[in-house]
Amino acid sequence: MMKWLKAKRWRPYVAGALIGFLSWFTFLTVDRPIGVSSAVVRTVAMAESVAAPQHVKTNLYFQKFPASIDWEWALVAGMLAGAALSSRLSGSASVERVPELWMRRFGPSVAKRYAAAFLGGVLLIGGARLAGGCTSGHGISGSLQLALSSWTFFLTLFASGVAAAAWLYGKEDRHG
Repeated sequence: MMKWLKAKRWRPYVAGALIGFLSWFTFLTVDRPIGVSSAVVRTVAMAESVAAPQHVKTNLYFQKFPASIDWEWALVAGMLAGAALSSRLSGSASVERVPELWMRRFGPSVAKRYAAAFLGGVLLIGGARLAGGCTSGHGISGSLQLALSSWTFFLTLFASGVAAAAWLYGKEDRHG
């Protein structure tokens, strides 16, 4: 009966319907769209309040996104826990420090891979904050509300992702 939980990949229509339900449920219960980039800002505010509490109190950005554990923070924790549980149930849990495609293009350096991933994450969260939302906030919630800014963000995200992948990796020889 619960065999679908052990699948390595879910059907995209089922996953999409579940995400749509989550979005609807979120609007119903907390009257806000789903998103995760604000949780990152709140986490930074919590960490920074330990080192410089006065700065956090007077920072206008942290006043808008105060240091707190809220439903978005719980969503991120749930996503991490769900991914870990899914990889265990499906038997696909593995540690791949340097993916094969990366290794062929950039070499086997774990440090280089981690540095690139960290830089990519910094650019992604910076862009999400400048855009006023992340892929889940704009791409899912905003596009469901037919917000022009969200559709612009989503289309730009995909176009820049394809361009970046083509620039970084070039064409792959698929025939061996």
